[in-house]
Amino acid sequence: MAHTDTGTGAGADGSGVGSGPNGGGGEDSVDGRGSGNDGRGELRRSLGFRDLVVYGLLFIAPMAPVGVYGTLDAKSHGAVALVYVVATVAMAFTAFSYAQMVRVAPQAGSVFAYARKGLGEGPGFIAGWMAMLDYLLIPAVAYLFSGIAMEALVPSVNRWVWTALAVVITTLLNLWGVRAAARVGFAVLAMEIVVLLVFVVSALVVLARDGATRGWASPFTGDTGFSTAAVLGAVSVAVLSYLGFDAIASFAEEVTGGSRQVARAVLFCLVLAGALFIAQTYLVALLEPSTSAELAADPAKQGSAFYDAVNTSIGGWLHDLVAVSKAIGAAFAALAGQAAAGRLLFAMGRERRLPRALSRTDSGVPRVALLLAAVVTLVAAVWAARRDDGLDRLVSVVDIGALTAFVLLHASVVGWFAVRRAAGPPRWLVHVVLPVIGAGILIAVIVEAAGSAQLVGAIWLAVGLVVLLIQRRRGALGGR
Repeated sequence: MAHTDTGTGAGADGSGVGSGPNGGGGEDSVDGRGSGNDGRGELRRSLGFRDLVVYGLLFIAPMAPVGVYGTLDAKSHGAVALVYVVATVAMAFTAFSYAQMVRVAPQAGSVFAYARKGLGEGPGFIAGWMAMLDYLLIPAVAYLFSGIAMEALVPSVNRWVWTALAVVITTLLNLWGVRAAARVGFAVLAMEIVVLLVFVVSALVVLARDGATRGWASPFTGDTGFSTAAVLGAVSVAVLSYLGFDAIASFAEEVTGGSRQVARAVLFCLVLAGALFIAQTYLVALLEPSTSAELAADPAKQGSAFYDAVNTSIGGWLHDLVAVSKAIGAAFAALAGQAAAGRLLFAMGRERRLPRALSRTDSGVPRVALLLAAVVTLVAAVWAARRDDGLDRLVSVVDIGALTAFVLLHASVVGWFAVRRAAGPPRWLVHVVLPVIGAGILIAVIVEAAGSAQLVGAIWLAVGLVVLLIQRRRGALGGR
Protein backbone atom coordinates (compact mmCIF):
# COMPACT_ATOMS: atom_id res chain seq x y z
CA MET A 1 0.00 0.00 0.00
CA ALA A 2 1.21 3.50 -0.75
CA HIS A 3 1.56 6.04 2.01
CA THR A 4 0.98 9.26 0.17
CA ASP A 5 0.22 11.15 3.38
CA THR A 6 3.04 9.85 5.52
CA GLY A 7 5.63 8.83 2.94
CA THR A 8 9.13 10.02 3.25
CA GLY A 9 8.82 12.52 0.52
CA ALA A 10 11.16 11.89 -2.39
CA GLY A 11 10.25 13.62 -5.55
CA ALA A 12 10.54 17.12 -6.82
CA ASP A 13 11.89 18.44 -3.55
CA GLY A 14 14.75 15.97 -3.60
CA SER A 15 14.36 15.02 0.03
CA GLY A 16 16.05 11.78 -0.67
CA VAL A 17 13.83 8.81 0.23
CA GLY A 18 11.06 7.46 -1.94
CA SER A 19 7.47 6.80 -0.93
CA GLY A 20 7.03 3.55 -2.76
CA PRO A 21 5.25 0.42 -1.53
CA ASN A 22 5.08 0.14 2.21
CA GLY A 23 6.43 3.62 2.51
CA GLY A 24 9.89 2.63 1.41
CA GLY A 25 12.08 3.56 -1.47
CA GLY A 26 14.72 1.68 -3.33
CA GLU A 27 18.29 2.78 -3.45
CA ASP A 28 17.74 4.65 -6.67
CA SER A 29 15.48 7.07 -4.85
CA VAL A 30 18.34 8.31 -2.72
CA ASP A 31 19.93 11.29 -4.38
CA GLY A 32 21.75 12.50 -1.31
CA ARG A 33 20.46 16.06 -1.27
CA GLY A 34 17.72 16.19 1.35
CA SER A 35 15.92 19.50 1.78
CA GLY A 36 15.71 19.41 5.57
CA ASN A 37 12.65 21.71 5.68
CA ASP A 38 11.24 22.31 9.14
CA GLY A 39 8.30 20.25 10.32
CA ARG A 40 7.97 18.10 7.18
CA GLY A 41 9.41 14.88 8.53
CA GLU A 42 12.64 15.23 6.59
CA LEU A 43 16.19 14.77 7.87
CA ARG A 44 19.27 16.61 6.69
CA ARG A 45 21.91 14.68 4.76
CA SER A 46 25.24 15.59 6.34
CA LEU A 47 26.97 12.37 7.44
CA GLY A 48 29.83 10.67 5.65
CA PHE A 49 31.31 7.20 6.06
CA ARG A 50 33.62 8.35 8.86
CA ASP A 51 30.70 9.84 10.79
CA LEU A 52 28.76 6.58 10.57
CA VAL A 53 31.76 4.64 11.83
CA VAL A 54 32.16 7.11 14.70
CA TYR A 55 28.52 6.64 15.77
CA GLY A 56 28.76 2.88 15.49
CA LEU A 57 32.00 2.58 17.47
CA LEU A 58 30.79 5.09 20.06
CA PHE A 59 27.67 3.04 20.69
CA ILE A 60 29.58 -0.25 20.84
CA ALA A 61 32.51 1.31 22.79
CA PRO A 62 36.03 0.10 21.89
CA MET A 63 36.65 -1.08 25.47
CA ALA A 64 33.25 -2.71 25.97
CA PRO A 65 34.81 -5.97 27.29
CA VAL A 66 36.25 -4.16 30.35
CA GLY A 67 33.05 -4.54 32.36
CA VAL A 68 32.24 -8.14 31.38
CA TYR A 69 35.74 -9.61 31.03
CA GLY A 70 35.71 -11.33 34.44
CA THR A 71 32.30 -12.90 33.84
CA LEU A 72 33.30 -14.18 30.40
CA ASP A 73 36.64 -15.51 31.66
CA ALA A 74 34.90 -17.42 34.43
CA LYS A 75 32.16 -18.80 32.17
CA SER A 76 34.50 -19.87 29.36
CA HIS A 77 37.10 -21.54 31.63
CA GLY A 78 39.64 -18.94 30.50
CA ALA A 79 39.01 -19.07 26.74
CA VAL A 80 37.81 -15.47 26.71
CA ALA A 81 39.50 -14.40 23.45
CA LEU A 82 37.96 -17.38 21.65
CA VAL A 83 34.57 -16.29 23.00
CA TYR A 84 34.92 -12.98 21.17
CA VAL A 85 36.06 -14.71 17.98
CA VAL A 86 32.89 -16.83 18.01
CA ALA A 87 30.70 -13.86 18.99
CA THR A 88 32.09 -11.76 16.13
CA VAL A 89 31.30 -14.50 13.65
CA ALA A 90 27.82 -14.91 15.14
CA MET A 91 27.03 -11.21 14.86
CA ALA A 92 28.42 -11.10 11.32
CA PHE A 93 25.25 -12.86 10.18
CA THR A 94 23.15 -10.04 11.60
CA ALA A 95 25.43 -7.38 10.13
CA PHE A 96 25.17 -9.03 6.73
CA SER A 97 21.37 -9.00 6.89
CA TYR A 98 21.47 -5.30 7.78
CA ALA A 99 23.68 -4.70 4.74
CA GLN A 100 21.13 -6.47 2.54
CA MET A 101 18.07 -4.61 3.83
CA VAL A 102 19.52 -1.10 4.07
CA ARG A 103 19.76 -1.15 0.28
CA VAL A 104 16.10 -2.14 0.05
CA ALA A 105 14.83 0.46 2.56
CA PRO A 106 17.39 3.25 3.10
CA GLN A 107 15.30 4.92 5.79
CA ALA A 108 15.47 6.10 9.38
CA GLY A 109 13.96 3.51 11.67
CA SER A 110 16.30 0.71 10.67
CA VAL A 111 14.74 -2.68 11.46
CA PHE A 112 11.26 -1.09 11.66
CA ALA A 113 11.54 -0.10 7.99
CA TYR A 114 13.13 -3.40 6.95
CA ALA A 115 10.50 -5.61 8.55
CA ARG A 116 7.73 -3.53 6.97
CA LYS A 117 9.27 -4.13 3.55
CA GLY A 118 10.03 -7.81 3.99
CA LEU A 119 7.22 -9.01 6.24
CA GLY A 120 4.43 -6.43 6.16
CA GLU A 121 3.03 -3.68 8.34
CA GLY A 122 2.19 -5.74 11.41
CA PRO A 123 5.57 -7.46 11.81
CA GLY A 124 7.22 -4.14 10.97
CA PHE A 125 5.48 -2.46 13.87
CA ILE A 126 6.45 -5.29 16.24
CA ALA A 127 10.08 -5.12 15.08
CA GLY A 128 10.13 -1.38 15.78
CA TRP A 129 8.35 -1.85 19.09
CA MET A 130 10.83 -4.46 20.31
CA ALA A 131 13.82 -2.44 19.09
CA MET A 132 12.42 0.56 20.97
CA LEU A 133 12.84 -1.30 24.28
CA ASP A 134 16.52 -1.78 23.50
CA TYR A 135 17.20 1.68 22.06
CA LEU A 136 15.61 3.48 25.01
CA LEU A 137 17.26 1.41 27.74
CA ILE A 138 20.78 0.73 26.43
CA PRO A 139 21.61 4.47 26.67
CA ALA A 140 20.31 4.40 30.25
CA VAL A 141 22.76 1.59 31.07
CA ALA A 142 25.61 3.50 29.45
CA TYR A 143 24.75 6.67 31.38
CA LEU A 144 24.69 4.64 34.58
CA PHE A 145 28.13 3.17 33.79
CA SER A 146 29.37 6.74 33.36
CA GLY A 147 27.87 7.77 36.71
CA ILE A 148 29.38 4.78 38.51
CA ALA A 149 32.83 5.47 37.05
CA MET A 150 32.69 9.15 38.00
CA GLU A 151 31.52 8.34 41.53
CA ALA A 152 34.56 6.09 41.90
CA LEU A 153 36.78 9.02 40.93
CA VAL A 154 34.84 11.67 42.90
CA PRO A 155 33.10 9.81 45.77
CA SER A 156 31.74 13.02 47.32
CA VAL A 157 29.22 13.39 44.46
CA ASN A 158 26.48 10.77 44.23
CA ARG A 159 26.36 8.66 41.07
CA TRP A 160 22.84 9.80 40.15
CA VAL A 161 24.08 13.40 39.87
CA TRP A 162 26.83 12.38 37.44
CA THR A 163 24.32 10.21 35.56
CA ALA A 164 21.83 13.05 35.14
CA LEU A 165 24.60 15.47 34.12
CA ALA A 166 25.77 13.07 31.41
CA VAL A 167 22.21 12.84 30.05
CA VAL A 168 21.84 16.62 29.89
CA ILE A 169 25.19 17.26 28.17
CA THR A 170 24.81 14.60 25.50
CA THR A 171 21.16 15.49 24.87
CA LEU A 172 22.17 19.08 24.16
CA LEU A 173 24.74 17.82 21.67
CA ASN A 174 22.13 15.65 19.94
CA LEU A 175 19.69 18.57 19.76
CA TRP A 176 22.46 20.68 18.23
CA GLY A 177 22.52 18.31 15.28
CA VAL A 178 23.83 14.96 14.15
CA ARG A 179 26.88 16.46 12.46
CA ALA A 180 27.96 18.46 15.51
CA ALA A 181 27.47 15.44 17.76
CA ALA A 182 29.53 13.33 15.35
CA ARG A 183 32.42 15.81 15.54
CA VAL A 184 32.51 15.77 19.34
CA GLY A 185 32.00 12.03 19.29
CA PHE A 186 35.01 11.61 17.02
CA ALA A 187 37.22 13.34 19.60
CA VAL A 188 35.89 11.10 22.37
CA LEU A 189 36.34 7.99 20.24
CA ALA A 190 39.91 9.03 19.47
CA MET A 191 40.55 9.35 23.21
CA GLU A 192 39.17 5.86 23.86
CA ILE A 193 41.32 4.35 21.13
CA VAL A 194 44.43 6.14 22.45
CA VAL A 195 43.77 4.74 25.95
CA LEU A 196 43.26 1.29 24.45
CA LEU A 197 46.56 1.61 22.56
CA VAL A 198 48.31 2.70 25.78
CA PHE A 199 46.97 -0.44 27.45
CA VAL A 200 48.08 -2.65 24.54
CA VAL A 201 51.62 -1.21 24.45
CA SER A 202 51.94 -1.35 28.25
CA ALA A 203 50.71 -4.94 28.32
CA LEU A 204 53.16 -5.97 25.60
CA VAL A 205 56.05 -4.36 27.50
CA VAL A 206 55.10 -6.18 30.71
CA LEU A 207 54.67 -9.48 28.88
CA ALA A 208 58.03 -9.11 27.12
CA ARG A 209 59.75 -8.27 30.43
CA ASP A 210 58.01 -10.60 32.88
CA GLY A 211 56.28 -13.19 30.73
CA ALA A 212 52.65 -14.32 30.85
CA THR A 213 50.87 -15.36 34.03
CA ARG A 214 48.85 -17.90 32.07
CA GLY A 215 49.81 -19.98 29.04
CA TRP A 216 50.22 -17.98 25.81
CA ALA A 217 47.50 -20.01 24.07
CA SER A 218 45.15 -20.18 27.08
CA PRO A 219 42.90 -17.25 25.99
CA PHE A 220 41.90 -19.49 23.07
CA THR A 221 42.15 -22.93 24.66
CA GLY A 222 41.23 -22.23 28.29
CA ASP A 223 43.39 -22.28 31.39
CA THR A 224 41.67 -25.23 33.09
CA GLY A 225 40.79 -27.32 30.05
CA PHE A 226 38.71 -26.59 26.96
CA SER A 227 34.92 -26.88 27.03
CA THR A 228 32.78 -26.20 23.97
CA ALA A 229 29.67 -25.82 26.13
CA ALA A 230 31.43 -23.31 28.37
CA VAL A 231 32.55 -21.21 25.39
CA LEU A 232 29.07 -21.21 23.84
CA GLY A 233 27.54 -20.25 27.18
CA ALA A 234 29.89 -17.28 27.41
CA VAL A 235 29.10 -16.28 23.82
CA SER A 236 25.48 -15.67 24.87
CA VAL A 237 26.83 -12.89 27.12
CA ALA A 238 29.59 -11.63 24.81
CA VAL A 239 27.17 -11.08 21.92
CA LEU A 240 25.64 -8.29 23.97
CA SER A 241 28.90 -6.30 23.74
CA TYR A 242 28.19 -5.75 20.05
CA LEU A 243 24.72 -4.29 20.39
CA GLY A 244 24.92 -0.83 18.92
CA PHE A 245 26.59 -1.42 15.55
CA ASP A 246 23.04 -1.71 14.14
CA ALA A 247 22.32 1.88 15.20
CA ILE A 248 24.27 3.02 12.14
CA ALA A 249 21.34 1.98 9.96
CA SER A 250 19.12 4.49 11.77
CA PHE A 251 21.01 7.32 10.03
CA ALA A 252 20.29 6.07 6.50
CA GLU A 253 18.39 9.25 5.61
CA GLU A 254 21.19 11.49 6.86
CA VAL A 255 24.14 9.97 5.02
CA THR A 256 25.67 11.26 1.82
CA GLY A 257 26.67 8.79 -0.85
CA GLY A 258 23.73 6.39 -0.68
CA SER A 259 22.86 3.29 1.29
CA ARG A 260 26.03 1.44 0.29
CA GLN A 261 27.86 3.75 2.72
CA VAL A 262 25.62 2.51 5.53
CA ALA A 263 26.14 -1.14 4.60
CA ARG A 264 29.92 -0.66 4.47
CA ALA A 265 29.92 1.14 7.83
CA VAL A 266 27.88 -1.60 9.54
CA LEU A 267 30.25 -4.33 8.40
CA PHE A 268 33.38 -2.25 9.05
CA CYS A 269 32.32 -1.43 12.62
CA LEU A 270 31.61 -5.04 13.43
CA VAL A 271 34.96 -6.28 12.09
CA LEU A 272 36.94 -3.49 13.79
CA ALA A 273 35.12 -3.92 17.11
CA GLY A 274 35.69 -7.66 16.98
CA ALA A 275 39.42 -7.19 16.39
CA LEU A 276 39.69 -4.72 19.29
CA PHE A 277 37.72 -7.00 21.62
CA ILE A 278 39.81 -10.06 20.79
CA ALA A 279 43.12 -8.20 21.19
CA GLN A 280 42.37 -6.62 24.57
CA THR A 281 40.84 -9.73 26.12
CA TYR A 282 43.77 -11.85 24.90
CA LEU A 283 46.29 -9.51 26.51
CA VAL A 284 44.47 -9.02 29.80
CA ALA A 285 43.91 -12.77 30.13
CA LEU A 286 47.68 -13.28 29.92
CA LEU A 287 48.12 -10.73 32.73
CA GLU A 288 45.25 -12.02 34.88
CA PRO A 289 46.59 -12.98 38.36
CA SER A 290 43.58 -15.18 39.16
CA THR A 291 42.61 -18.35 37.35
CA SER A 292 39.22 -18.62 35.69
CA ALA A 293 38.23 -21.15 38.35
CA GLU A 294 39.04 -18.63 41.10
CA LEU A 295 36.96 -15.98 39.36
CA ALA A 296 34.09 -18.43 38.97
CA ALA A 297 34.27 -19.25 42.69
CA ASP A 298 34.20 -15.55 43.66
CA PRO A 299 31.64 -13.66 41.51
CA ALA A 300 32.36 -10.43 43.42
CA LYS A 301 35.76 -10.27 41.71
CA GLN A 302 34.40 -10.65 38.21
CA GLY A 303 33.19 -7.07 37.70
CA SER A 304 36.58 -5.56 38.54
CA ALA A 305 38.75 -8.35 37.07
CA PHE A 306 40.00 -6.25 34.13
CA TYR A 307 40.89 -3.31 36.38
CA ASP A 308 42.52 -5.60 38.95
CA ALA A 309 44.70 -7.25 36.31
CA VAL A 310 45.79 -3.84 34.97
CA ASN A 311 46.46 -2.49 38.46
CA THR A 312 48.48 -5.54 39.54
CA SER A 313 50.48 -6.04 36.36
CA ILE A 314 50.95 -2.53 34.98
CA GLY A 315 50.10 0.02 37.68
CA GLY A 316 47.47 2.21 39.28
CA TRP A 317 48.06 5.05 36.79
CA LEU A 318 46.63 2.95 33.95
CA HIS A 319 43.80 1.77 36.19
CA ASP A 320 42.72 5.41 36.67
CA LEU A 321 43.22 6.25 33.00
CA VAL A 322 41.00 3.37 31.93
CA ALA A 323 38.36 4.41 34.50
CA VAL A 324 38.26 8.01 33.19
CA SER A 325 38.08 6.76 29.62
CA LYS A 326 35.19 4.46 30.51
CA ALA A 327 33.32 7.28 32.25
CA ILE A 328 33.53 9.60 29.24
CA GLY A 329 33.19 6.84 26.66
CA ALA A 330 30.05 5.42 28.28
CA ALA A 331 28.36 8.83 28.20
CA PHE A 332 29.07 9.19 24.50
CA ALA A 333 28.01 5.62 23.81
CA ALA A 334 24.71 6.76 25.30
CA LEU A 335 24.78 9.82 23.00
CA ALA A 336 24.90 7.56 19.95
CA GLY A 337 22.20 5.33 21.43
CA GLN A 338 19.95 8.27 22.22
CA ALA A 339 20.38 9.57 18.65
CA ALA A 340 19.40 6.15 17.26
CA ALA A 341 16.39 5.97 19.59
CA GLY A 342 15.28 9.39 18.39
CA ARG A 343 15.45 8.26 14.75
CA LEU A 344 13.41 5.14 15.52
CA LEU A 345 10.71 7.18 17.29
CA PHE A 346 10.81 9.69 14.40
CA ALA A 347 10.31 6.96 11.79
CA MET A 348 7.45 5.29 13.68
CA GLY A 349 5.79 8.67 14.24
CA ARG A 350 6.13 9.53 10.56
CA GLU A 351 4.29 6.33 9.65
CA ARG A 352 1.65 7.05 12.34
CA ARG A 353 2.57 4.01 14.42
CA LEU A 354 3.37 6.43 17.26
CA PRO A 355 2.06 9.99 17.78
CA ARG A 356 2.64 12.07 14.64
CA ALA A 357 4.30 14.86 16.66
CA LEU A 358 7.38 12.64 16.92
CA SER A 359 7.95 13.04 13.17
CA ARG A 360 8.45 16.80 13.35
CA THR A 361 11.89 18.12 12.52
CA ASP A 362 13.59 21.43 13.20
CA SER A 363 16.36 22.34 10.76
CA GLY A 364 16.59 18.66 9.87
CA VAL A 365 16.87 17.50 13.50
CA PRO A 366 14.07 15.31 15.01
CA ARG A 367 14.08 17.30 18.26
CA VAL A 368 10.69 16.14 19.59
CA ALA A 369 11.67 12.47 19.24
CA LEU A 370 15.09 13.15 20.73
CA LEU A 371 13.60 14.93 23.74
CA LEU A 372 11.18 12.06 24.40
CA ALA A 373 14.04 9.55 24.16
CA ALA A 374 16.09 11.72 26.53
CA VAL A 375 13.29 11.95 29.10
CA VAL A 376 12.69 8.19 29.13
CA THR A 377 16.41 7.52 29.36
CA LEU A 378 16.89 10.08 32.14
CA VAL A 379 14.10 8.60 34.25
CA ALA A 380 15.38 5.03 33.80
CA ALA A 381 19.03 5.92 34.40
CA VAL A 382 18.45 8.07 37.50
CA TRP A 383 16.04 5.50 38.95
CA ALA A 384 18.67 2.79 38.52
CA ALA A 385 21.45 5.04 39.86
CA ARG A 386 19.54 5.58 43.10
CA ARG A 387 19.13 1.84 43.75
CA ASP A 388 21.79 -0.62 44.88
CA ASP A 389 20.42 -3.23 42.47
CA GLY A 390 19.56 -0.75 39.73
CA LEU A 391 22.29 -1.80 37.32
CA ASP A 392 21.40 -5.49 37.54
CA ARG A 393 17.71 -4.75 36.99
CA LEU A 394 18.38 -2.50 34.02
CA VAL A 395 20.95 -4.72 32.33
CA SER A 396 18.71 -7.76 32.60
CA VAL A 397 16.09 -6.34 30.23
CA VAL A 398 17.93 -4.23 27.65
CA ASP A 399 18.95 -6.97 25.25
CA ILE A 400 15.78 -8.96 24.68
CA GLY A 401 14.21 -6.25 22.54
CA ALA A 402 17.20 -5.95 20.21
CA LEU A 403 17.63 -9.70 19.83
CA THR A 404 13.95 -10.16 18.97
CA ALA A 405 14.14 -7.34 16.44
CA PHE A 406 17.25 -8.95 14.92
CA VAL A 407 15.35 -12.22 14.44
CA LEU A 408 12.68 -10.28 12.51
CA LEU A 409 15.45 -8.60 10.52
CA HIS A 410 16.70 -11.99 9.31
CA ALA A 411 13.13 -13.01 8.51
CA SER A 412 12.77 -9.80 6.49
CA VAL A 413 15.67 -10.80 4.24
CA VAL A 414 14.01 -14.15 3.54
CA GLY A 415 10.62 -12.49 3.07
CA TRP A 416 11.77 -9.81 0.66
CA PHE A 417 14.25 -11.74 -1.47
CA ALA A 418 13.04 -15.38 -1.30
CA VAL A 419 9.29 -15.24 -0.62
CA ARG A 420 8.26 -12.05 -2.41
CA ARG A 421 11.16 -12.28 -4.86
CA ALA A 422 10.94 -8.51 -5.10
CA ALA A 423 14.51 -8.24 -6.38
CA GLY A 424 14.29 -11.13 -8.85
CA PRO A 425 15.44 -14.71 -8.31
CA PRO A 426 17.01 -15.04 -4.84
CA ARG A 427 20.57 -16.11 -4.09
CA TRP A 428 19.78 -18.95 -1.73
CA LEU A 429 22.99 -18.83 0.29
CA VAL A 430 22.81 -15.07 0.84
CA HIS A 431 19.06 -14.62 1.11
CA VAL A 432 17.98 -17.82 2.89
CA VAL A 433 20.77 -19.92 4.41
CA LEU A 434 22.75 -17.14 6.11
CA PRO A 435 19.67 -15.33 7.53
CA VAL A 436 18.24 -18.60 8.87
CA ILE A 437 21.55 -19.43 10.59
CA GLY A 438 21.70 -15.90 12.01
CA ALA A 439 18.15 -16.14 13.34
CA GLY A 440 18.88 -19.54 14.87
CA ILE A 441 21.90 -18.16 16.74
CA LEU A 442 19.86 -15.26 18.12
CA ILE A 443 17.01 -17.50 19.22
CA ALA A 444 19.54 -19.65 21.08
CA VAL A 445 20.87 -16.52 22.81
CA ILE A 446 17.32 -15.49 23.80
CA VAL A 447 16.71 -18.96 25.25
CA GLU A 448 19.90 -18.62 27.33
CA ALA A 449 18.90 -15.17 28.64
CA ALA A 450 17.88 -14.61 32.25
CA GLY A 451 14.31 -15.50 33.16
CA SER A 452 13.56 -11.96 34.33
CA ALA A 453 14.69 -10.57 30.97
CA GLN A 454 12.51 -13.06 29.12
CA LEU A 455 9.54 -12.06 31.28
CA VAL A 456 10.02 -8.34 30.63
CA GLY A 457 10.45 -9.02 26.92
CA ALA A 458 7.27 -11.10 26.84
CA ILE A 459 5.31 -8.37 28.64
CA TRP A 460 6.64 -5.68 26.30
CA LEU A 461 5.75 -7.86 23.30
CA ALA A 462 2.23 -8.42 24.67
CA VAL A 463 1.73 -4.66 25.10
CA GLY A 464 2.94 -4.13 21.53
CA LEU A 465 0.47 -6.70 20.22
CA VAL A 466 -2.36 -4.92 22.05
CA VAL A 467 -1.31 -1.59 20.54
CA LEU A 468 -1.15 -3.22 17.11
CA LEU A 469 -4.64 -4.65 17.55
CA ILE A 470 -6.02 -1.25 18.56
CA GLN A 471 -4.38 0.36 15.53
CA ARG A 472 -5.86 -2.25 13.21
CA ARG A 473 -9.32 -1.69 14.64
CA ARG A 474 -8.93 2.04 14.12
CA GLY A 475 -7.86 1.45 10.54
CA ALA A 476 -4.28 2.60 11.13
CA LEU A 477 -2.84 -0.49 9.48
CA GLY A 478 -3.94 -1.75 6.11
CA GLY A 479 -6.80 -0.70 3.95
CA ARG A 480 -6.39 3.04 4.55
